[in-house]
Amino acid sequence: MKRYEIYYARLDPVEGSEIGKTRPCVIVSLDALNSVLPTLVVCPLTTKLRPHWRSRLRINSAGKPADICADQIRVLSKTRLTRKLGTLATKEIAALRSLLTEMYGEP
Repeated sequence: MKRYEIYYARLDPVEGSEIGKTRPCVIVSLDALNSVLPTLVVCPLTTKLRPHWRSRLRINSAGKPADICADQIRVLSKTRLTRKLGTLATKEIAALRSLLTEMYGEP
């Protein structure tokens, strides 16, 4: 399980307005951590598109438009991940890194 790979993940149970169900998620944690920790940091994907939300990044996943939900970033046990779906393209990686830096990096 490596950074920028997309896997199906079981996100339930959830509380409040957390994004749930089994859905694709992109791994955003560092590979150095992914290789030793039992957890990963992921951003879920959704097909409920929000084109004007600055916290979302539009990509194509399995041939369909989807948004990476950087506003729903979370830590998951590796046991919640099931099947690998693919890996982000180089352009998508750069855009996601920029978005995560804007949201969670230095002001």
